Amino acid sequence: MSDSVLEDAGIEVVLSGIRMPRMNSIMERWVLTCRPITDPDAVAHLDVRRRDRLGGILHEYEHAA
Repeated sequence: MSDSVLEDAGIEVVLSGIRMPRMNSIMERWVLTCRPITDPDAVAHLDVRRRDRLGGILHEYEHAA
């Protein structure tokens, strides 16, 4: 049910790999980065950059300030 809500908002659901202990901390940092944004128009223009790690097996995302 939540996948369809996110899809309606234009958000792509990406499943993460199992047994990736760093994934939770990475996502927590990303969510905390997005929380201070109060302007709804600014959300559409987030500059999120992806860094491939371990030869592209793991991806890290950061909000470019």
